[in-house]
Amino acid sequence: MKKLVLIALLAVFSVSAFAQKVAYVDSESILKRIPEYASVQKQLDALTRQWQKEVDTRLSEVERLYKEYQENQASMSASLRRKKEEEIVDREKAVKDFQRQKFGFEGDLQKERVKLIKPLQDRVSSAINAVAEAGQIDMVVDKNSQALILYINPRLDITTKVISKLGYRP
Repeated sequence: MKKLVLIALLAVFSVSAFAQKVAYVDSESILKRIPEYASVQKQLDALTRQWQKEVDTRLSEVERLYKEYQENQASMSASLRRKKEEEIVDREKAVKDFQRQKFGFEGDLQKERVKLIKPLQDRVSSAINAVAEAGQIDMVVDKNSQALILYINPRLDITTKVISKLGYRP
């Protein structure tokens, strides 16, 4: 009896799964069509270059101190050597901390990216929802997400419709 109920439930879920309407979008393609996105990318690139230049400058200073230390090490007292070594290690640690603060997983660059791109993503999400509802689509998958997609029928791509819905040319 339990097997019969289980088979019946599987059959019902299988039939309902086939009845769903699925589509996908290429979110990167959509974002590239929005003029503000290019501007945001330029801002983020400029910020990245600025902070990387600062990291490079600080690393160069650490390297200069280390070379200076190596050249003068023989003429230094043991306490002065320790003091210089600690200074070099502290400066190197400060550079790595700065680098992590700017470029780390939850660093300033990531925060800035979220702040600038989130409004664009929200607009795209609203357009996707509108297109999906109008087309009676049950599920929309982002082609660029980390989800494993083995096959996508090109006729399911609603990317151009979303771009049009946003008021841009596909």
